[in-house]
Amino acid sequence: MFEFGREIKRLFAADAPPRDGLTGGDPSFLELLDMDLLRSEARAADIAAGRISAKDPSQRRLEAARVWRELARRTGDPIALRNAALAAERAVQGFKAESRIKGWAAARCEQALSAILAADLFGDDGLNAAAEVALCDAVSAAPTSASAAIAAGQLARLGARSVLASGDYDDARSAAAAFDGAIANVASHLRSKAVTKSMLADLRCDRAEMLIGCAGRLRDARLHELAIVELDGLAKRLDIAYEPLALGRVNVLRAVARVGLGETLGRIEDIAEGVEMLVETLDEVTPDHSPMDWARMQHALATSLQTLGEGSENDRAFEHALTCYDHALWATRDQPALAIRAALSQNQATCLARRAELAADPGMLDEAIDFLRRGLAKLHPGRDPVGWAIAQVNLAQLYIARLDTPGGQDHRAAAALALSSAIEVFGEHGLRSLIDQANQTLDALEARPVRSHHRS
Repeated sequence: MFEFGREIKRLFAADAPPRDGLTGGDPSFLELLDMDLLRSEARAADIAAGRISAKDPSQRRLEAARVWRELARRTGDPIALRNAALAAERAVQGFKAESRIKGWAAARCEQALSAILAADLFGDDGLNAAAEVALCDAVSAAPTSASAAIAAGQLARLGARSVLASGDYDDARSAAAAFDGAIANVASHLRSKAVTKSMLADLRCDRAEMLIGCAGRLRDARLHELAIVELDGLAKRLDIAYEPLALGRVNVLRAVARVGLGETLGRIEDIAEGVEMLVETLDEVTPDHSPMDWARMQHALATSLQTLGEGSENDRAFEHALTCYDHALWATRDQPALAIRAALSQNQATCLARRAELAADPGMLDEAIDFLRRGLAKLHPGRDPVGWAIAQVNLAQLYIARLDTPGGQDHRAAAALALSSAIEVFGEHGLRSLIDQANQTLDALEARPVRSHHRS
């Protein structure tokens, strides 16, 4: 894969980039571009769309929206996301003025995809509601088009959210079946320029991810097994030379499903196999190709190593997990408002606490608290208020874990203060998902009974 990627880059960079971009509007090539080339492609697409001599400016704006969205997906950059939404909106207006129904439907679908991405990146569920309206518009306007097929797939994904949160086994199977028609429809448009193998793979991954999530919540091995069958078959259809990021996501989910299956059945060998698969997958994707994909892989490896550590009581697994959390936080350092950073921080704190609990060592928890305090002292709340607030939540998680150990009740007030301070900062920056998570932790803290521990 790396040799192929270098050759692609050499060919693309052999001369000055074409003024209209490298891909010619074909989204199947975007996955092959590294971050520098992708940024250049986004700028070139904007220039091509704005040129007076452009033959089809509305279509060019739609193509630009797709490139900016891919850049936002890989970086979490809100500016790239804003550019994607703006280009899609201009495409909608242009196609409407020209009375081109299929083009208008494609642009509305692109608007929805940008909104869904924003919801995924920043945790604003209200954007999913807006996206649902746009997706329905696309399906109604051009029901036999490729954009309608893509929209139907996204509607199935959005519809599966309630099942992921509270559905039972039968609900999960029904939600998985709801993807069937959309997947078949998208596959029928593979020869069109609007649909790529990676898009189809992503839709199948969405279904498998829903199954894995339900399997973990319900502790149901059958759903893990269904996801594994789906993903193993999908991996054989993708070529790492042409779909490296799509295959990377598939392999991460394959590994996560095996870890979940092993945890559910108490089979440490399945957990170890999943960890090994994740390590191999990390060799195929680099942070300079897609920082967000790489961060998600590090996150998956960290949680899997933590599961391995709990199942085998191996402290080295916890050490490696904490390193992976650090790597993922480093990869996302430029975008502190990303929802994944909150999840990383919370899981890192849980990992530190769980490691100390398994070791039955309050001193280890105190060392972890001191470590986070030192890190917090280096953060300036004026320069990076969100990062400072996330660190406060992280510290509060360890204080709460310390409550159940001798002398731990002394930390109750400190935990409440840390959470209250974080909630205030999150509120100032409108970070709804972080506010909700911190409030839930604070509510749970206030509901905990005060316990007294006696030393023997």
